[in-house]
Amino acid sequence: MLLALWFAWGTNWVVTKLGLAYASAFQLGLGRTVLAIATLALIMHATGRRFTPTPLRPTFWLGLTQTAGFVVFTNLALVAGGAGKVSVLCYTMPFWTLLLARLFLHEKLAPLQWLGVALALVGLLAILEPWDLGGNWLSDALAISGGLVWAGSAIIAKKLRAQHQVDTLALTFWQMVWGTLVLALLLPLFPGRDIQWGWPLLGVLLFSGVLAGGLGWLVWMLLLSRLSAGMAGMSILAIPAVAVLMAWLLLAEVPSHAEALGMLLIAAALILISLSALRREWRR
Repeated sequence: MLLALWFAWGTNWVVTKLGLAYASAFQLGLGRTVLAIATLALIMHATGRRFTPTPLRPTFWLGLTQTAGFVVFTNLALVAGGAGKVSVLCYTMPFWTLLLARLFLHEKLAPLQWLGVALALVGLLAILEPWDLGGNWLSDALAISGGLVWAGSAIIAKKLRAQHQVDTLALTFWQMVWGTLVLALLLPLFPGRDIQWGWPLLGVLLFSGVLAGGLGWLVWMLLLSRLSAGMAGMSILAIPAVAVLMAWLLLAEVPSHAEALGMLLIAAALILISLSALRREWRR
């Protein structure tokens, strides 16, 4: 299951990049989330779960950030940016989560976490290459924004769980419903070109919506039930690495020396943060 999740979520960055040749960022994002909702609905029905809505206000804000915001920012970033680079910039999410938790939840950071944040910031600078004035700043900013809204959704989810008892799959389903409604309302404001219907686009939507979206979330839930939180965090470290590898193999994307160094620093930072989480679990 872990290998399947690495493949699905890592390769999905490349698949989405390829899909942008057939539909706009908003069109592709909306199609993906609709199929993910349908897949999750079938899974909920098959597992006997009720479709009772989760708490409205926090679920809506979760959908606005985790689904609508993340899909819009990452898809727009992929329009002009490389799939591997965008995935790594989005996976700065754990560092933003730590800083937001410190600000809004008053959680203290352990020394290893502070070191991880510092390494991540250095790695981020290396990837952005601010000394290169010809860099793709818009794509980079959108990718980082994707990581920021993802981190914001983690804070919202943590507050929600502290106040309500909710089923993870039901919460995922309903936040995705609200996020998709927002995407549908925004779509007319960002008209794209005519959709090029065909087997390539259908394949992209099935992979992104059904495999990486609906089934990916089911696999993630099953892994969470079998792994500790720290080990689960460690397990997703391979996803941006898979994205970079697949982008190199399928799209011939080769990172510059500075980008490669930055990616390695961010990977090291992710490992430090995950090790800190594991240490806390062992102490318990």
